[in-house]
Amino acid sequence: MLKRIWKFALTWVVMVAIALQSAAVPTQAAPYPAAQATLATATQLPQPDPKFTGKVGNTYQDSVPSYPQPIKAPADAPNVLLILLDDVGFGMTSPFGGPVPTPNLDKLAQNGLSYTRFHTTALCSPTRGALLTGRNHHSIGTGVITELGTGYPGYTGIIPKSTALVSETLKDNGYATAMFGKWHNTPEQDISPAGPFDRWPTGLGFDYFYGFNQGEAHQYYPTLYRNTVHVDPPATPAEGYHFTTDMTDEAIAWTRNVRAANPDKPWFVYFSTGAVHAPHHVPPEWRAKFKGQFDSGWDKQRQLTHAKQLELGVIPAGTQLTPRPAEIPAWDSLTDDEKTVYTTLMENYAGYMAHTDYHVGRLVDSLAASGELDNTLIFYIIGDNGASAEGGLEGTFSELASLLGIQLGLESTINRLDEIGGPTSEPHVPVGWAWAMDAPFQWTKQVASHFGGTRNPMVVHWPNGIQAKGEVRT
Repeated sequence: MLKRIWKFALTWVVMVAIALQSAAVPTQAAPYPAAQATLATATQLPQPDPKFTGKVGNTYQDSVPSYPQPIKAPADAPNVLLILLDDVGFGMTSPFGGPVPTPNLDKLAQNGLSYTRFHTTALCSPTRGALLTGRNHHSIGTGVITELGTGYPGYTGIIPKSTALVSETLKDNGYATAMFGKWHNTPEQDISPAGPFDRWPTGLGFDYFYGFNQGEAHQYYPTLYRNTVHVDPPATPAEGYHFTTDMTDEAIAWTRNVRAANPDKPWFVYFSTGAVHAPHHVPPEWRAKFKGQFDSGWDKQRQLTHAKQLELGVIPAGTQLTPRPAEIPAWDSLTDDEKTVYTTLMENYAGYMAHTDYHVGRLVDSLAASGELDNTLIFYIIGDNGASAEGGLEGTFSELASLLGIQLGLESTINRLDEIGGPTSEPHVPVGWAWAMDAPFQWTKQVASHFGGTRNPMVVHWPNGIQAKGEVRT
């Protein structure tokens, strides 16, 4: 039914419907009666240059001009806002039974549709490539993250030229397009001032790009690009800089500029936060909001989340909670020092999620203020995979050390608790908390054999196109 909403047949929306394995979505009457005629003549994308239909006579007086007109989207075509968070477990956010209040996600869910079976690939680049192309990640060369690309089919990390992204499809149908945040689909060897730039966002259908290319970034000192040019962050941490704030400011400014320049042109924004991927950077006041809220530990938290999920109907009645894997220690077996470190890391992680939802809310509120929210199709995808277990059994003060196989130990964190979340830290939660945030499923990100790595929640919001409100769908 989503396909019927889009009379101009944007392929990617059909892909989303397939990915959701969705039941039919009640809609209003199809809003684009004129679009059929537009598509009838559009047999290829990009559309070919128009033929000259005027007349060239001996003089201008007996000649008729035929100036090529720009491609226009159908009247009242919606804006599209694709929000993709990073490394969020199924059981982390409040609309899906989690312990972290996400009021902006809540509002969209109450006025839209919540989906409980959005499928991901348990890794960053593969999920993103599949999402943007509508194809299986192996068929577009992204069976692994781009940094691990090899010389074998399906695993090069190079999206083939034969594959179009939704950004290209929409741009070729008259949309303005922009990407903000984490990209992670450019081959590692192409990320340099020398390019080539054809597999950067601006080479793949985006008019504008502001963000970072790799799988993660320091949120206070990110490696930033504007289009293909490296730029410095506009402020310092001491001046209040944080990348999520910055990318939100940029997205708000871009959407307003498009509307000021062209009142009728729809836009597509891919808003892909670095959050809540490690390093878990968040201002201290956000961490403080969760002080003491996780003292009961990860075993108890999973039970609380499971009960809330049953109450909300986001998991079927009678669903059993999967047991704790033997590799993860029971919370009651930990020492007091371990509990202190692990709860602090989790408070910081929760603050990071709440901070992220706040800034998503700023972007949504800006659309409401400009009168564009009702005709903006929003996909708010809660994670490109499950919560990450890359922090190891003890969590870490330096996530980069963990990635290099160096475990700094508990002492390196307990002596610097006040720095966690700040610019001198690169923190990550221990496996136990990642597992808790993936309730009710087993395991976490990177374990593709279990739903904890491959199933994420999603909310869809479009008042002008979807009549149903507040429903939970599988």
